[in-house]
Amino acid sequence: MSQAVAQIAAGVAFAGGAALLAWRYRLGLARPLATAALRAALQLAAVGALVALVFRVPALAVAFVAVMVVTATLTAGGRLGGLAGARTAAATAIALPALSATAILLAVGAFDVSARAAIPTAGILIGGAMAATTLTGRRLLEALATGGDELEVRLALGDAARVALAPLTRQAIATGLIPAIDQTRSVGLVTLPGTFVGLLLGGASPAEAARVQLTVLLALLAVELVAAVIVAELIARACVRAGERIVVPEAARR
Repeated sequence: MSQAVAQIAAGVAFAGGAALLAWRYRLGLARPLATAALRAALQLAAVGALVALVFRVPALAVAFVAVMVVTATLTAGGRLGGLAGARTAAATAIALPALSATAILLAVGAFDVSARAAIPTAGILIGGAMAATTLTGRRLLEALATGGDELEVRLALGDAARVALAPLTRQAIATGLIPAIDQTRSVGLVTLPGTFVGLLLGGASPAEAARVQLTVLLALLAVELVAAVIVAELIARACVRAGERIVVPEAARR
């Protein structure tokens, strides 16, 4: 069996096993897992061909990054469904920190100003911002749905609306950053991130791979924090009305 066939077979087996386990425990995730696996296969095949084209025509890199931002926005915004302006909030929280950090890394010379360097860097940071936006946004909406009594008490005691919302906002941001913090703390001890492994497989020295991975990892930590703060701030603003009233978004009531 060739390595390519073995890789595909192993992937299919893992996806099938996960879907079977989800079905066995009646999690309602068997179909989403299978669909996600199929989409991943199709998308990676298409992206592989597209990236090869972008590397030959660097001008297409901007369009490629734009597609990544739009896709991340639709994904995160969909997770905040029912929130007025969910996609606008997601786009701001994802694009602003991720693209700014990518520009800074290229501008200071941390990575080459090329499509080959810019696209993977932007993709990692956009993906991290998307995850932080989704986790923080959903956690805050859940807190708003269950914390109505606490908010009413704080308002009755004379707190301003934003002050009353602050504990829920801080907790949501902290929750949204848990995966990023754990990943950063455990890197090299529990996990070997994709950038590090990819560089090693590509022939880079362990020192070079570690240096690049550290740069990306720390940039990712900052990006995810900013994304979490932005989405929490935008949701909190959407809750505050004239007269220091707090209106819970429709998404939080579901």
